[in-house]
Amino acid sequence: MDAAQLRALQAPLKQRYRDEPGSACATMSAEADFSAPGITATVQTWSGPVRAGLHPSTGGDGSDACSGDMLLQALLACAGVTMRSVATAMGVDVRSARLTARGEMDARGTLGVSRETPVGFGSITVDAELDTDADDATLTRLGELTERYCVVAQTLARPPHLTVRRAGGSGS
Repeated sequence: MDAAQLRALQAPLKQRYRDEPGSACATMSAEADFSAPGITATVQTWSGPVRAGLHPSTGGDGSDACSGDMLLQALLACAGVTMRSVATAMGVDVRSARLTARGEMDARGTLGVSRETPVGFGSITVDAELDTDADDATLTRLGELTERYCVVAQTLARPPHLTVRRAGGSGS
């Protein structure tokens, strides 16, 4: 896909969203259950169910997916699609790319060992190795726009209000 094809694809959407801002709001959802044994949650994904469990630093044996890794994977999925879209719109030819994400977590927080230790990632870094002839200024701009328009990156940078609640079912 080139820049003209991308613009043609997105132009009617952008116009509709300008004319009817409410139509731009999309509800996304995910589902999980406790169908597998142990301290796990089975998450329904596009490629089938994935059993998530404890990370080895919190008592897991490494045989289940880790939700922290899944978060980094979601970040790379979004950053990768966003980067390709932005590169296409800018007319930057990227022959190939390798993206990696790394997050630092101190397990003392989630295990309740230290109340002073935050729960979650303290920092996350995304590295992009690109095979391209683009100059440094263009690549800097590509990185800035990717960060700006990546939904997952912006959600992590400016966390939304999160509510965990009981919905339906039985019990007290």
